[in-house]
Amino acid sequence: MRKGILDILKGKFLVGGETAPKNWIFIIFTSFLAAVMIASSHSADSKVHEIAALNEEVKELRSEFIDGQTDVQKLKLESEILRNLGEGGLYPSENPPFKIRVKSAE
Repeated sequence: MRKGILDILKGKFLVGGETAPKNWIFIIFTSFLAAVMIASSHSADSKVHEIAALNEEVKELRSEFIDGQTDVQKLKLESEILRNLGEGGLYPSENPPFKIRVKSAE
């Protein structure tokens, strides 16, 4: 058993014997799988960061929308309309409106 461990540490399984090409193929295959796994992990991490950034942008846009909606509701108030029209010289009528009735000539 000790000799087997020393052979592995010295790398004799890669140099000598009939099984050396199989061992090299296995090492290359595991290296390729490790590289694919690392690339996949980096890709997943970048997507997670991108999703987090997009969520922050959605929160900001939602906040801007709510602020705009609040401003529009404020502009729709009667007091705000009267103030804006007063600046232009228009004021509400002091006399209440009345209906005009037209009788037919029959």
